[in-house]
Order: sequence, then C-alpha cells, then structure tokens
Amino acid sequence: MKVREAGPADAGKLTQLIQQVEKTSQYMLWEPEEREIQPENQRKMIERFQLEENSTILIAENNSMLVGYLFAIGGDAQRKKHSAYLVIGIHEAYRGTGVGTLLFNELDKWAVKNNIHRLELTVVTRNIAGLSLYQKFGFEIEGTKRDSLSINGEFFDEYYMAKLF
Repeated sequence: MKVREAGPADAGKLTQLIQQVEKTSQYMLWEPEEREIQPENQRKMIERFQLEENSTILIAENNSMLVGYLFAIGGDAQRKKHSAYLVIGIHEAYRGTGVGTLLFNELDKWAVKNNIHRLELTVVTRNIAGLSLYQKFGFEIEGTKRDSLSINGEFFDEYYMAKLF
C-alpha cells in the first residue's frame, strides 16, 4: 500500500471512493447520495490544490485501488495561510488496517515541507476510532460543538481538534 498526492487522473476513482465512504460511514457530514459528486469537479479541485502551497489531497492506494483519502484544505486569507482543515475517509473494507496511520504520516511530512503550523478538524465525540487516530498523531481537543450534527433524528456533539507544529 502506498500514499501519494492525488493527480487529475485520480478524479474518477476518488469520486467513487468518496461516494462509497459516505454510504458506509455513520459520521461523515454528508448523508449517502445527499450530494452529487462529479469526477470533473474533483479533477478541478485537485488541479486547484496543486497550485496552492497549503492544500493537498492525499490518497492511499492498494493494488491501484483507492482505499483512503485525506483532504487538507488551506485557508485563503493571508492570516489563515498557515493552517489547513482536514477531511478523511477510508473505504469500509480497509478501516482499522492502518490506512489512517499511513495517511497521517504522509500528512505530517507534507505539513512540515509546506510550512503549515496548524492542522484542524472536527470529529463526532462518539467516533472512538477517529478520536484515537487523531490523538495518536498529536491532535488535542480544543472545544465542543454541542448538538452539531443531526443523524437519524439524534443530535451529536463534535470536538474541535487541532495539532500545532
């Protein structure tokens, strides 16, 4: 298995992976089929991120199959250029197999190389696997967004988490 930065040619497979993750993960922001993701839009995003020093899309690949992604979305304002907001997704069959660890190892290298000082994310407080992974890589809870998400009629809190370099 290898992790690398996504290129425009990955847009179709990345679109399929995002759709698979949203169908099988109970804690993603978007519900299954709530939004229509187009490969062309993913390609444009990849190309835009390639031009930005504070944004990237990392993908985990196993035998040419995409099995995980990690978006680092940098701030546009000059005062936020040092930070990136993260979104991670892992194919259902590969959860708990170390894909997240591989993605975050590569993210740390990318962040140092690109002078990123702050990485941040939100995570549902009940997402024990996610919390464990983020804490393993030095993320700390900075606060709680109460009743942040409504999932199947039930309200869930989210933690704000961040890591400083």
